[in-house]
Amino acid sequence: MTLPDEIDGLLEAARGGHRRALARVMSYVERGGSLARELGALTFALSGKAHTVGITGAPGSGKSTLNSAVVAIAREQGERLAVLAIDPSSPFSGGAILGDRVRMADHTFDEGVYIRSMATRGHLGGLTLATPLAVRVLDALGWPWVVIETVGVGQVETEIVGAADTTVVVVNPGWGDSIQANKAGLMEIADIFVVNKADRPGTSETCRDIRQMLDLSAPGDWDPPILTAVGTTGEGATELWDAVCAHRDHCTATGELTVRRAARVENEFAEVLRASIDARVAALTDGDTAANVHDRLARREIDPYAAAELLLDDIGE
Repeated sequence: MTLPDEIDGLLEAARGGHRRALARVMSYVERGGSLARELGALTFALSGKAHTVGITGAPGSGKSTLNSAVVAIAREQGERLAVLAIDPSSPFSGGAILGDRVRMADHTFDEGVYIRSMATRGHLGGLTLATPLAVRVLDALGWPWVVIETVGVGQVETEIVGAADTTVVVVNPGWGDSIQANKAGLMEIADIFVVNKADRPGTSETCRDIRQMLDLSAPGDWDPPILTAVGTTGEGATELWDAVCAHRDHCTATGELTVRRAARVENEFAEVLRASIDARVAALTDGDTAANVHDRLARREIDPYAAAELLLDDIGE
């Protein structure tokens, strides 16, 4: 099949199961620019159906291996899933290093699973502006589940909560005392805790520490379960998938799902607005007006506030 050149034709081909068309669409999403904006406009009204699951945790916690085991369980139940593996960027090409995708190789030829590695491109939290757009496109193309697996960069992993309907936090035995756990910020964002590599010493102590911290938190409608798993053997994967489904049902019944999705759109709007303002500010540093302002600032004829106002006035004109 020859791929169409127009965006709407590519979307239709991807919706029909054409993998090359889907790959091209996702490449447009990652590149950004006018084509990504066109994709966003075409898919926004069609999205809002897929359930998004965020899997986060420190590097080396076994997120990818555990995720692969959970995907296998979901597929046994007839579910279709798209997985966005947010990988570190290559310092040379800017592309994803693909480590997570390698660990999910068992699903490569499964038509019911789509795996895409996306580069962080140096973004501190591991997520980029392309991530919510990628989720929306996959949603609009009919994928009922979208799993976002973050790169794993410590305390800034809390960013995933703004991108997911259900957030799974993966930790290991000996994760640290309860005070450090709370400092990590992960206590507040988790809908489900998983102590992975549970065949190692310290599993029960880690589960106890998490429970103690949860008991100190303000009670909510949902009590995050604390599960144990061994990703390399698949142990605990069924229980984790069941917990994800239970949380989805809970959020749907209570209306929490609608609240979270509305907040997500608002967060995306704020991020896009900030990025647009940053781009306009960057553009202000070019041209004769900016050069004159910088020169006057260097000679201390004007202060930084006055310099900023001069450039902002230039925008208004």
